[in-house]
Amino acid sequence: MQKNLWLATLAAALFSGNVFAEDISGTWQQIDDKTGAAKAIIKINKETNNTFTGKIVKVTPRPGYTARETCNKCPAPYTNQPILGMEILKGLKHVPGSNIYEKGRVIDPLAGKVYDAKVKLNATGKRLTLRASIGVSALGRNQTWIRLD
Repeated sequence: MQKNLWLATLAAALFSGNVFAEDISGTWQQIDDKTGAAKAIIKINKETNNTFTGKIVKVTPRPGYTARETCNKCPAPYTNQPILGMEILKGLKHVPGSNIYEKGRVIDPLAGKVYDAKVKLNATGKRLTLRASIGVSALGRNQTWIRLD
């Protein structure tokens, strides 16, 4: 009886989406929170210090939109950097025992603003919600990213 209970507990833990967070490393389609259109493709990597960074690897063409070449009114070290190849997400740290990554920074290269970043990965590992805010999270905005790989 104890053996069956132990096996059932182990199986529940292994298949529970909240026990082991899936790594957010990979390629993601960034979706514009205002228009719902695809904006860019972001490659997220895990660094040697166990933080995550994200870089723009492709700007998604959209009808009626001309993509900017460089970061608009961005602070150093982003000043006049090309948007393609820009590291827009830095310093995300996994919260143990959850699907949440926090304490990161994200830059909006079209507005030139840097925000605090928090990410939540959904249970399937196919969608993440990035919360960008300045100071107070309740006053921030959400953006959805969809896993491509």
